Amino acid sequence: MVFRDINIKHPWIVGAMNLLLVMVVYTLTRLFFYWINIDLYPNVSTGHLIEMLIGGLRFDLTALLYINSLYLLLVLLPLPATIRSHKAYMGVAKWTFWIPNIIGFIANCMDIVYVRFTNRRTTCTVFSEFQNDDNIIQVILQSALQYWHVTVFGIVILIIYILCTGKKWEVRTPRRIWAYYLLETLIMLASVYFIVIGIRGGFGKYTRPITISNALQYTNTPQETAIILNTPFSLMKSLENTTYIHPHYFNKEEAESIFTPIHNDQMERNEKLGQTNVVILILESFSKEYIGFYNQHIDGYDGYTPFLDSLLVHSVTYTQSFASGRKSIDAMPSILSSIPMLIEPYIVTPYSTNAVSSIAECLRKEGYTTAFFHGAPNGSMGFQAYARSAGFDRYFGMDEYDGIEAFDGTWAIWDEEFLQYYARSMNQMQQPFMTAVFTASSHHPFRVPKQYEGVFPIGKQPIHQCVGYTDHALREFFEYAKEQDWYEHTLFVLTADHTNQVTLPEYANAKGLFEVPIAFYSPQWEKGELRKIGTISQTDIMPSVLAYLGYNKPFFAFGENALTQDKQHPWAICYNYPVYQLLSDSLLIQFDGKTISAVYNYDTDPLLQHDITNQVNIDQEEEFLKAYIQQYIYRLTTNQLTIETNGSSSR
Repeated sequence: MVFRDINIKHPWIVGAMNLLLVMVVYTLTRLFFYWINIDLYPNVSTGHLIEMLIGGLRFDLTALLYINSLYLLLVLLPLPATIRSHKAYMGVAKWTFWIPNIIGFIANCMDIVYVRFTNRRTTCTVFSEFQNDDNIIQVILQSALQYWHVTVFGIVILIIYILCTGKKWEVRTPRRIWAYYLLETLIMLASVYFIVIGIRGGFGKYTRPITISNALQYTNTPQETAIILNTPFSLMKSLENTTYIHPHYFNKEEAESIFTPIHNDQMERNEKLGQTNVVILILESFSKEYIGFYNQHIDGYDGYTPFLDSLLVHSVTYTQSFASGRKSIDAMPSILSSIPMLIEPYIVTPYSTNAVSSIAECLRKEGYTTAFFHGAPNGSMGFQAYARSAGFDRYFGMDEYDGIEAFDGTWAIWDEEFLQYYARSMNQMQQPFMTAVFTASSHHPFRVPKQYEGVFPIGKQPIHQCVGYTDHALREFFEYAKEQDWYEHTLFVLTADHTNQVTLPEYANAKGLFEVPIAFYSPQWEKGELRKIGTISQTDIMPSVLAYLGYNKPFFAFGENALTQDKQHPWAICYNYPVYQLLSDSLLIQFDGKTISAVYNYDTDPLLQHDITNQVNIDQEEEFLKAYIQQYIYRLTTNQLTIETNGSSSR
């Protein structure tokens, strides 16, 4: 029984009332979720919010019927009244109800915070992402203190929830036993029928089981699905082994003719190959929003990266540049191996043991020394495993760094010390070398070393001073590097893994949430001869580097050479859960796997408020996107992510 003054004690009525209360709790949590993250969802009217709240009930019901299946079985089984009324039986039923629902509610509350970093509800890949990180409990506790209002909300709701759902039921034994069993059996059968309908998400012969993509029917933008969905639903649906299903948009030959990742372009080998080092700097959470160079059109906005701004002036940069995903583990395959993040991070898919190629693997065959650097504990985020599978000779992490006093206490060695270590380590390497470093300090919980507290602009978000600190560390790195003999003949690539906290409105949408810097810099380039051209994504880095060096062997990459004026496809592709996005020089096209769901012209509509699907012809773009998706899924699931595993395929 839910309320003390209602004398309804039949088990199935008590069970129904308990489920109804949890539905109310989920709706309140959804409202709180929206309120806390309102800046991520601009232009949501009251009417649309109500629409999303109503739509969310459908997913809540499915999730709650799933996680309460054992409880419902105990409630509905037509057992003898003496058993069903026994204290022990009711105690088991109570805890069977409490435990999964408390876990589900806590998961929902955690996503109120975590969505700011992922832009989506958590899926089961989170367990693989952090399986090698020993500091997760520490991070959770820090987050519980930092976001104390979410913690207080969760505690208050849990107390109310436990007080209102801990009531006993009562089953009387009727004089006619057969009537009791008949009635209870009919109630059970009718309940099972409606439970199955609830789990499937609707009536009808042609109703398919409800999935994550069904949330799109209640949204104006894909990121709004995080409001409609709940975390238990996302976790359960991601358990289903249907993540990568071959779409069969085209036959194999048709798909190959539209797009293929096999690069057989026989470019002329030049003197740069074997004479030019390659250094790739992957900057943690360095959104384009934080960089003044990319935001000169905003009056009075200087950003937080004075050194990076000065370097970008003399670099090859791009008017539009995008990350493949929204997490750190999306970045390594995209940047180093030109493997995008579609649906789930490659590193945590069942296919992560596939053979892969990379910039390191290609250049190692040309006599390059290769190494990957990350200041976190070795094994963190699966980076060490991926670096090895991608062909890097060495991995340098916290285990190799001498000086634990530089540990930030949570994630890794502070960037200033670790970037100096990175530069010194390259002094010891045989040239030519290809190295990559992944910084760490511009990461939650957003702290800087004590000696730098108050030194860098605080800004409007906690991450801003951390970005300023890492920009300072980057300045120190380049000042040291300039004095080394390898500096003058090195190609530097600067990018970020993903975006992070948003302040500027134009970045709080399906385009801005993927905008990161991508730039190429060489000390040998003369000032004034550089270009800002077109659209690029992280997957274009590998083919661009190889083309610049004059690498003249076939290689595998989902990107294109962007260091040419006549880039074949001026596009970027990313996955904005649960839709695919193709971004050209002016259009953003969203595709749900079956149909085009929205099209925006971000040149004329930077806030993406006007869907122009019916005003433009995008048949060619849709065809290309379908071929790209099909090629990715086919080659991923058949272990064909290298030239060797593709045999003699041609471009």
